Amino acid sequence: MKTANETAAQRCNPGVSGLSLYVPQPRVPLRDWCEWTGNSWDKVQAVVGRSFRRPAPYEDAYTMAATAVLRLIRNYNIDPREVGQLALGTESSKDNSAGAVIVRGMVDRELERLGLPRLSRNIEVPEFKHACLGGVYALKSALRYVAFDGQHRKAIVVCSDIAEYERGSTGEQTQGAGAVAMLVEATPKLFEVDLEHSGSASDYRGPDFRKPFARHFDQDYSERGKRLHDFPIFSGKYSTFAYLDETGQAFDAMIERLGTTGSEFLASVDSLFFHRPYHMMPLQALAFIYARALARAPQPNAEFQALCEQAGVSPEGVIEECRNNPDLYGDFVRRGGHADAAQEPHPLTTKLSGVVRKSPAFQQLLATRVKLGTDSAMELGNLYTAALPAWIAAGFEDALEQNVDLTNAKLAAIGYGSGDAAEAVPLRVVPGWRDAASKIGFRKALEASVDLSQQQYEALHDGKHVDLNCPPRDQFVIARTGSTYENAFQDLGVDYYEFAP
Repeated sequence: MKTANETAAQRCNPGVSGLSLYVPQPRVPLRDWCEWTGNSWDKVQAVVGRSFRRPAPYEDAYTMAATAVLRLIRNYNIDPREVGQLALGTESSKDNSAGAVIVRGMVDRELERLGLPRLSRNIEVPEFKHACLGGVYALKSALRYVAFDGQHRKAIVVCSDIAEYERGSTGEQTQGAGAVAMLVEATPKLFEVDLEHSGSASDYRGPDFRKPFARHFDQDYSERGKRLHDFPIFSGKYSTFAYLDETGQAFDAMIERLGTTGSEFLASVDSLFFHRPYHMMPLQALAFIYARALARAPQPNAEFQALCEQAGVSPEGVIEECRNNPDLYGDFVRRGGHADAAQEPHPLTTKLSGVVRKSPAFQQLLATRVKLGTDSAMELGNLYTAALPAWIAAGFEDALEQNVDLTNAKLAAIGYGSGDAAEAVPLRVVPGWRDAASKIGFRKALEASVDLSQQQYEALHDGKHVDLNCPPRDQFVIARTGSTYENAFQDLGVDYYEFAP
């Protein structure tokens, strides 16, 4: 009898044929940031990464998305008339009505200026929002489109976000900005996406990580930023609990649909990619998944027993905990709904996973399954919806440069969005992937950078005028913002865009 993996490998699933990246030029090296703020560079580098980007005053989530899409079209020589869906995943929208159509408008006019045809007039332009998972949902929509009603057409998915936090907050070092565009086709040239065996999970988490509109009317919130800003409302520990629980649930759903076990899957997969708000978070999630896989092994496992003893936890207690389906928000409400009410839903497994991270077997897993693109991704910061596809893009370019043969390699992409929801999706690299990977241009996208001084960073963050010495280069920019508010015509707050060659 054939396994789900063998059956899926025999047919061609829709997937991704190309990737492109855009990040803003203004860059904050975290070593410098640590000197400015008195934080430990050793700790920040190990936990977070090496740098993050900030958008220049002339750009937003839409300009970054449009720049990434235009790069994709040009790098992969896409006929714009063949694109039937342009899907935008973001949590940094500035408009509560229009979305992906704004990106379409910019791209159309630049294509026309270049003497190329515009995108098809019959194109779909949906926008997807669910925190950092909106990009995965947009990708799933595009895959379904090219597999069914959009057969013989292409789709483009673009994930674009600006992750910003108050200066002095615990999230400040995890800022970032950028966009990743993906070309989706029924017969992919980079990797297939096995939607049939993907795992989904979601649950409402209350005050996890939110951006409620009402916060803009609070005086304290407004005074913490000197400009129009989108700082989130977040609860660090509670958000970590939610990330681990939901990614674990999605992983469980995926392996159940694949008809395998967690240990078997981790042993057979060639590379793993996670949503990465910062460097350490995917490692924590993988250690959590690894610990649960050991606990669920059908036969007594000596490694599991030894690690439990080292962690000082009961093996039976961990096994029992793995059967639980915790209600984080329900427990939070029952405990009074305040800061101290957030309780660790998997205390034994989490304690065990801390020991797992240091074990030789897990370190070997990291060295062989979580290596591709990891070093490059530490330069990005948090890109919200774009974080997962950016890591995948870095991984493919890394494999190409290191001459790693990924043909028919099994990958897994695990996305997460606060609030919360997660997706665990099997991928398979297709033959001939190198040509598509050679056009990604990940490192080239990182080359355009201007390191900010402390004064420049603080002024830019606070919305003050600052000379950044980074004029726009081959990208879309905000040309002006409308200010008319009359009965006959209104464009108050509407941005007008142009391309800066």
